[in-house]
Amino acid sequence: MAYFRSETQRPNFVKLEEEILELWDTEDTFERSVNQRRDSKKFVFIEGPPTANGLPHPGHILTRVVKDLVLRYRTMQGYYVERKAGWDTHGLPVEIEVEKNLRINTKGEIENYGIEKFNKKCKDSVFRYEKEWVNATKRVGFWIDMDSPYITFDNKYIESVWWSLKETWKKGLLYKGHKVVPYCPRCETTLSSHEVAQGYRDVEDPSIYVKFKLKQPDTYLLAWTTTPWTLLGNIALAVHPENRYVKARVKDRAKEEDLILAESRLDVLESEYEIIEGYTGADLEDLVYERLFDFATIEGGDSQKVITADFVTLEEGTGVVHIAPAFGEEDYGVCRDKKLGFSQPVNAEGRFTSEVPPLEGMFVKDADRPIIEMLDQRGILYKEERYSHSYPFCWRCGSPLLYYARESWFIAMKSLRDKLMANNEKINWYPAHLKHGRFGNFLDNIEDWALSRERFWGTPLNIWICASCGKEFCVGSVKELKERAKNSVSSDLHRPYIDDVVFECEDCGGEMRRVGDVIDCWYDSGAAPFAQWHYPFEKDEFERNFPADFITEAIDQTRGWFYSLLAISTTIFDTAPYLNVLSLGHILDEKGVKMSKSKGNVVDITSMLDKEGADALRWYFYTAGPLSDDVRFTEKGIIEKQKKFLNTLWNSYFFFVTYAVIDEFNPNEKKIPVERRNAMDRWIISRLNTLTKEVIESIERFEIHVAARKMEEFIVNDLSNWYIRRSRRRFWIVEADFDKDSAYITLFEVLVSLCKLLAPFVPFITEHIYQKLVRGVSDDVLESVHLCDYPSPEESLIDRELEMSMGMASKLVEAGRRARAEAGIKIRQPLKEVVVVCSDQKRKNVERLVGVLKDELNVNEVRFEDDAFVASDVYKQVDVDEDSALFLDTYLDKGLIEEGLVRDLVRRIQGMRKDIDLEYTAKIRIMYEGDEEVKEAIDRFSDYICTETLAVNIEKGKPSESGDNIYEKDWKIGKKEVHLAITRVIYIYYKKRIYDELLKGH
Repeated sequence: MAYFRSETQRPNFVKLEEEILELWDTEDTFERSVNQRRDSKKFVFIEGPPTANGLPHPGHILTRVVKDLVLRYRTMQGYYVERKAGWDTHGLPVEIEVEKNLRINTKGEIENYGIEKFNKKCKDSVFRYEKEWVNATKRVGFWIDMDSPYITFDNKYIESVWWSLKETWKKGLLYKGHKVVPYCPRCETTLSSHEVAQGYRDVEDPSIYVKFKLKQPDTYLLAWTTTPWTLLGNIALAVHPENRYVKARVKDRAKEEDLILAESRLDVLESEYEIIEGYTGADLEDLVYERLFDFATIEGGDSQKVITADFVTLEEGTGVVHIAPAFGEEDYGVCRDKKLGFSQPVNAEGRFTSEVPPLEGMFVKDADRPIIEMLDQRGILYKEERYSHSYPFCWRCGSPLLYYARESWFIAMKSLRDKLMANNEKINWYPAHLKHGRFGNFLDNIEDWALSRERFWGTPLNIWICASCGKEFCVGSVKELKERAKNSVSSDLHRPYIDDVVFECEDCGGEMRRVGDVIDCWYDSGAAPFAQWHYPFEKDEFERNFPADFITEAIDQTRGWFYSLLAISTTIFDTAPYLNVLSLGHILDEKGVKMSKSKGNVVDITSMLDKEGADALRWYFYTAGPLSDDVRFTEKGIIEKQKKFLNTLWNSYFFFVTYAVIDEFNPNEKKIPVERRNAMDRWIISRLNTLTKEVIESIERFEIHVAARKMEEFIVNDLSNWYIRRSRRRFWIVEADFDKDSAYITLFEVLVSLCKLLAPFVPFITEHIYQKLVRGVSDDVLESVHLCDYPSPEESLIDRELEMSMGMASKLVEAGRRARAEAGIKIRQPLKEVVVVCSDQKRKNVERLVGVLKDELNVNEVRFEDDAFVASDVYKQVDVDEDSALFLDTYLDKGLIEEGLVRDLVRRIQGMRKDIDLEYTAKIRIMYEGDEEVKEAIDRFSDYICTETLAVNIEKGKPSESGDNIYEKDWKIGKKEVHLAITRVIYIYYKKRIYDELLKGH
């Protein structure tokens, strides 16, 4: 027959976790946990693929442990939960890291280096830190299939992406256009609106008011801009047709001049003025003004005229808007509609061309100051200020973006706006406000997806164009590619090999070549629901795994992966790709600053795991607050969680197993129905089932912090500080005893149930305890806690009346302690009585727990009275709640003083036991020296002292000899001086196993 084995009181959690990892590897626990549910209902999860060309940081770990919790929980609930890892391997994130390593900075340098060699470097780099990612994933306990991940550079994945783009092209949604787009001059590529949304920073730019001269003498239109460099591309000035404008005569320096601006914006003027005349914006249309600069050529239409536009606002500036169609999306549109000209004296690197000799080769943002000086020298700068605003920067390289007109390939997302909004309604967002807030607002203002990238390492855009007639063809599969190709097709679908594939035009017989672009890497990751399964070329797995039941990533993915998933699914399948999405906050340092490598405040996660362990880290994340909130990450916080929660859980387990070893308790031999157990047992079991219900409800709402905090509160307060503390004497009974057996069975059941409840949260310590408590004493059990079903609350075991009674008792205890504090009487000092004044119902609830109240309040009697009770001056009154009060009798007679002295002695002896690391069960002898009053008190309460300290006897006097086995200490208790000595007693038990266990400690 198997029995429990003893445990260490102070575990090394890191070593414990490493042992559990070995156990899982040896027994294939992860694979078995998935496969045993193969015939059950599926719960579908999609992994948001990270890029492994950088080390994982705390933010990555947060997402991984949250995913793991949800997936373990659903598995234990009986679902079949496959977990396929993924790697995001294309795009600017990869290219920029390789550029840094090669010490090159421009596309030209890449082309000189060689696209083939560059892309090989990119492919090699994406798994540079794969080992660290795999190790960190495994170390924190995230169970996911890392052996067969989906990889976005894989040919099968690319083929599925091509198929989806062909479907989009066939629907007429994939088109080539010349537009003003967000553009990174350093990376020399277009970016999409959802990429732009991830890179905004607060900056301060020049804010200038410029005078545009009309034909009338000394008359100007006054316009405002925060991008002086765009003035080199000015084509028009726009006013709102219905707004009121005025000509204001102002005295500027030595002369008067007339400035035209919106009437409601006159406060921008810096000197006195006189209104000469007024107009509507429509009255100003077609006025002609002089060019600010004569440098650049203007092509394709009229310029330097006033136009009307509805987008002109009066919130800032002058109500007169400078229009540069090469550098503004609205500017481009209004000039196209009104058939105005176009000027773009800026090259693809964001530098002025030779059309602007004074500024040739200068980066446009650096040219602001020289331009302002030129305006000032010519007398057309009215004034200059500084303007704080939010400006977009490249999400990968950090360069300021330009809005820049160029040809790109787009997906017509604007035309799908209503479908996107409708599909968003099918999704449950956590937190809920994101649905119609951050995410919904983004959809409401959606722009066409700028898909193409003028870069190198990415999924090639699968469109071929005839050089002779301009016919387009979109390839949808590798088979189709080979069928159309006039030459051989490489086994690698990337550039530069794909660039060599030539088609013959079916219309004119001309040569068709692929467009040079690759696609946005966000499209790659957004295609994961189908591309990871090689759909539609292999159909079964996708059809079984779509849509996903659950995804989660950080908040910035609302405009990243969360959007790209929805956009592609809406375009191809006309439905939502996921049903539930949990958005996570960011990880901040201890000062509240977002962690980043550039700021040098990123924590070494490996070091943290080596010091504190994964369970402590996980619990810190789960309990820090709502997962959608930002988290301040501190090592101190993790250590505190380990002390408060993990140590308390361990100590509760250690307490049980220590006495179970001594008594050879075996849970398989004892069966006592719950209804036959005492009130304390029934209460903790009721609380456990109530907790189970609350935890499940909280997890279902993705309120992980609520579930975790409730479990922590239960373990620390209900189980450890209340149930075990109040029940410990039951375990000290030497003989076989029904009440003792009830305590053992109850604590065992609670600990095992807690292991299962906590398993998705802290998988290591719960596995260890399960192995010892369950697998260690029974053969016919599941081999891991993670193979078990998640607990369900047993309603029949929930005694709400008993919980209310214990809750009321707890309130009374708290009130009694407040009364003691206010009266200056310590808890260990016994008192005569407390009087509780409350309603009859509350009295009935709490009367059965009078024994508990006596012990906790350290009083000899508890009395209940009605509102008519009148207390004397010796009673200290405190309110319990709105209709209850407690009166504490504070009078101390000689007997109570003696009893208080003894209680203090007991506390000192228990402290001495702890000083020398005695086990809970170790017996001691006590010797003491003190005056006659001390002797009288000890003689009177010797049995109590021995019971509380596990002493076999207590004698007056000093030990006859000293040694390592004797521990002595002088104490001052109140005004009394006492010398105490304790000696450990070693018993030889007839039960050899117990004897052997005890000898291990010596």
